[in-house]
Amino acid sequence: MTIVDVARHAGVSTTAVSKVLRNAYGTSPQMRSRVSAAVDELGYRPSAAARALRGRTWTVGVMLPDVRNPFFADILDGVAEHLDDTEYQLFMTSGCDDVTNEARVTEAMIDRSMDGLVLIAPVSAKERLTEVARSVPTVVVGRHGSSPTYDSVTDDDITGAALVVDHLVSLGHRRIAHIEHHETDPVRLAEMPNAQRARGYRDAMIAHNLAGEIDIASTSYTQQGGYLGARQLLARRIRPTAIFAGADVVALGALEAIAEAGLTVPGDISLAGYDNSALAAFGPISLTSVDQDGRQMGANAARLLVERINQRDRRTAQVKLTPTLVVRRTTAAI
Repeated sequence: MTIVDVARHAGVSTTAVSKVLRNAYGTSPQMRSRVSAAVDELGYRPSAAARALRGRTWTVGVMLPDVRNPFFADILDGVAEHLDDTEYQLFMTSGCDDVTNEARVTEAMIDRSMDGLVLIAPVSAKERLTEVARSVPTVVVGRHGSSPTYDSVTDDDITGAALVVDHLVSLGHRRIAHIEHHETDPVRLAEMPNAQRARGYRDAMIAHNLAGEIDIASTSYTQQGGYLGARQLLARRIRPTAIFAGADVVALGALEAIAEAGLTVPGDISLAGYDNSALAAFGPISLTSVDQDGRQMGANAARLLVERINQRDRRTAQVKLTPTLVVRRTTAAI
């Protein structure tokens, strides 16, 4: 079924059908009604490939690093909610937190003529992100620093980490440890949120005259990473009284290791996470966590992307959100 069939069925020109389908100026209500009825009766669906030849496919690609991390779902929800009021359709893929896979999936989205990309916490080098953004409008979520080619949305991770340390110190804790994501690329280090949170933790500990108590386990931002990091910290000759996990999914693994060691939270060890994901608010877990408002991050990313698609030559923008701490039952006075 083609646009010609729709035009014949409606008794109008193909130009008129095209205008109605594009919601273009100059079509009367009667014309839109006739064309819409013909489209419904014939079951016509516009060809995405044909639309691409005319300049747009009205599709947006979103790349997640890990579909198992519930926080990324919050960002995705924010993107989807903002795009609900537009003609854009959202397609999601996973970069698997790996440079090679990221390159493969971003190239696949570019090859399919998507109008724009939202890359969530990409691990590719900045040069690669710049190359992608020169090919297609791009917004990067969760990478610090500015770029002349892509817009970005971040959380103030240094402030967020300080909120956790300040809270734990106010409860009387001094031996506060941190589980961070081990960064393997020194060039990328300053831009990554995990590095910013580790820096925020160190700075806050020093500000509270606790430099001698700084204790970091470097694993990964996964549940397994949290489990292994907590086991390292619990094996110390003098174990910490509180653990700041760099992400909620990390805190889940830490909870498992603490329970396995026969200890309780917060009776023996206080535990805090980062992201304020849906799991953190789940009653049996009730995790104290930093809220960086994933939905708002996603909504901002979608807004910037649509603006970039409509105006490729505008100056790039950087949005940084201010986090808050949500205190729940996993932290208590020592």
